[in-house]
Amino acid sequence: MAYVNTNRIARKGFMDRVAFLKDVVVTAVQQRRVYSQTVSELNALTDRELADLGIARASITGIAHEAAYGK
Repeated sequence: MAYVNTNRIARKGFMDRVAFLKDVVVTAVQQRRVYSQTVSELNALTDRELADLGIARASITGIAHEAAYGK
């Protein structure tokens, strides 16, 4: 039994590349917005409120980074 298997290489055109770049930029802007908003909201809390949440003020940027970009 014989069979033929052909793989076609999909070539991306200019507009596909532009659309991909747009998606990358939109995602980066959304992640940065989540990061900034998280930092702002956590910085607005008092030390007591942060302590109640178990968050040290020095770890706010790390927490915001994890919230926006994942681990």
